[in-house]
Amino acid sequence: MSQVSQLRKENHQIVTGINITTQRFLSVEAANSILRVQISELSNRLESLNEIIGFLSSNNGVLNPWNMAYLNQPIMASAEIFHC
Repeated sequence: MSQVSQLRKENHQIVTGINITTQRFLSVEAANSILRVQISELSNRLESLNEIIGFLSSNNGVLNPWNMAYLNQPIMASAEIFHC
């Protein structure tokens, strides 16, 4: 095989390798783009959930049933209401 043929063969192999690498790069770049969007969406959801947790765990007694003991007071009924 002549040197020119050998160089052409090597050149073809290099070009093929570059094309394969380029395709892999583009595929990984597309996947990274999708992951970046998902990171943004999940970060927003996490922030919203943390705000909800902060609201629910605040000590304002609005939604915390343990702080509403005054609502569990027994109601005393008069004995007269049961007489017919």
